[in-house]
Amino acid sequence: MTTQITPDMTMERILEVAPAAQRALFQRYHIGGCSSCGFQPTDTLAQVCKDHNILDVKEVVTTITRAQDVDTKIQVEPQVVKQWLDAGEDFSFIDVRTPDELAVARIAQAEALDFDNPGKYMDLPKDRRIVFTCHTGVRSLDVASYFIGHGFSRVFSLRGGIAAWSEEIDRSVPTY
Repeated sequence: MTTQITPDMTMERILEVAPAAQRALFQRYHIGGCSSCGFQPTDTLAQVCKDHNILDVKEVVTTITRAQDVDTKIQVEPQVVKQWLDAGEDFSFIDVRTPDELAVARIAQAEALDFDNPGKYMDLPKDRRIVFTCHTGVRSLDVASYFIGHGFSRVFSLRGGIAAWSEEIDRSVPTY
């Protein structure tokens, strides 16, 4: 991560430089997930910590930085996924968008997430390579992080989602 997070930064700025902060703060400290634990974009990190009785602001900065580093490492470029597909490599390519979104646009090689049987994915080998995609790569990062939290070691999120796939790989895939 290139921009150093400091306690005097606003949450708005932190989320600009480290989008993973939203998920990290909620997962680790239960901050930002609902109105009772939320914060304002203009609040500083120091103020958010004070409001939530967190004494070690430095630890919170470390948590955010680590989360952003993980997000960066698990994002895979559309060109890389296309190479894996073209080479016939064995991996699961899963689209986590809603059925309504899938009706608008699809990547032909990606299977739709089975919302009726999500447990089947937990039975996959923990070292299976899995690439998740969504519209812009935000939800797929959440899903990939969830799988990493459940012991999967080769999980990725398609950087930019289907929007990037359409722009960089296959312009016949509609954008929305």
